[in-house]
Amino acid sequence: MPKIFRMKEDGKLLADLFEGSTINTPSMLCVEDALDGLAWAERCGGVDALVARSEGNLAAIAAWVERTPWVDFLARVPATRSCTSICLQVVDPWFQGQDESARAKVIKNLVALLEKEGVALDVASYRDAPPGLRIWGGATVERSDIEALLPWLDWAWVEVRGA
Repeated sequence: MPKIFRMKEDGKLLADLFEGSTINTPSMLCVEDALDGLAWAERCGGVDALVARSEGNLAAIAAWVERTPWVDFLARVPATRSCTSICLQVVDPWFQGQDESARAKVIKNLVALLEKEGVALDVASYRDAPPGLRIWGGATVERSDIEALLPWLDWAWVEVRGA
């Protein structure tokens, strides 16, 4: 019979559980994966290079937003924008004229088109955010991939907008 994990022993709380004591031994595969990720980060140039990669991804999206009339950043103040989880809102007057349910459906359709074409997965905004897009721009994403995505966003918008 397997041992059952308990937070108490002899009626007393096992305080060491809250002080870093290991409950289960981590999988060596997980450890190796973490070490591989750290080695990759080091090969890229360390923390500064990873930050630069993320900021470069945000810059690519910012340049696109600047020339794209149907979209804007959800965070209007540049200093509050994330360079990893880049959140966008649709500002097109047609879209803004829809009720919330219709706006959510438009975004759902746009995201479905992107997924069907195999160019983006899970790019809808967070469920508690206004209907929009959320693009991962973290250091693990190549700027060229972000740049390749942007024309697809324009294409999908034209498709759902019917323009």
